[in-house]
Amino acid sequence: MSSDQTQHPENQCDLCGGSSFEEIGNRDRHGKELHTGICSSCGLVAHMPVPSEEEVSAYYAEQYRRDYHGESTPSTRRIMRAWRNGDRILKQLFSRLDKKARVFEIGAGIGCTVKSFELQGFDASGIEPNKDFNAFTREQLHASVENRNLYDLPAEPTYDVVLLIHVIEHFSSPTRALNHIHSLLNEDGYFYVECPNIAGPFATYDRLFHYAHIYNFTPATLIALAKKCGFELVSQFTDESHPDINMLFRKVEAKALEVSSDEAARTKAAIHRYNAFTYHLRPAYIIRRINKILSYLGEFLLARVFVKGMLKHCKK
Repeated sequence: MSSDQTQHPENQCDLCGGSSFEEIGNRDRHGKELHTGICSSCGLVAHMPVPSEEEVSAYYAEQYRRDYHGESTPSTRRIMRAWRNGDRILKQLFSRLDKKARVFEIGAGIGCTVKSFELQGFDASGIEPNKDFNAFTREQLHASVENRNLYDLPAEPTYDVVLLIHVIEHFSSPTRALNHIHSLLNEDGYFYVECPNIAGPFATYDRLFHYAHIYNFTPATLIALAKKCGFELVSQFTDESHPDINMLFRKVEAKALEVSSDEAARTKAAIHRYNAFTYHLRPAYIIRRINKILSYLGEFLLARVFVKGMLKHCKK
């Protein structure tokens, strides 16, 4: 074992159960102390130590939206962005779903994705642990989103599709979460997930880590986690270099742990592939930034009118 690796028998890797970790970060994106490690056996990246379920639940119930989004009531720009994102997800999945499918989103946020599916005739609902956006979701969006946690739901087959949009990285134990989701799905049900891709990477090294993202996945570690919990990959909507991972899985009965010890080296190489200069001069980054700036401009100019019309449509 190299000198920069440490045995942590009390902190087992959530993916492979290993206890050997290498610290790859000691600060978050704001310069505050935050220790991040990578499992030497499988390459999963996580906080050191991982916060408890109780700490995570308390943080997301009261503090997350204000820390991460800087607001307790959603702005019109955020609503417009969330609605368009929900529409994108609906279009990606629509052709695969029966119109009678029960769609359920865990960590539904504002509730726009739930509402998008509902307006297309699906039986759509969700849960959101944070309390800040609940009033807007219920009273204006009229989306069926309850203020509950995942583990409040009885472990019995209920849904045909479960959505997890930028949520899996927030769990204290993604393994426990996916096992519970497996129990919620009907036979051959779908599990759709989106999260940041640390191998993309989605930010420069000094901006990669922050408290809200307890885990950081690569496509390989996310697929390995899903297989371990009884899911087979159906579609991968983004490639290995994209800053986000978008994947669709199907529930199966077989569960298998398949990890590679080479993934840790590949992940570290990806994280350190660019410096600040080369990261920001990549054509792919420049194109994304231009598109994002144009999108922000559109939000600034149109969001108020867009949301007014959207809410009117939701009340019908």
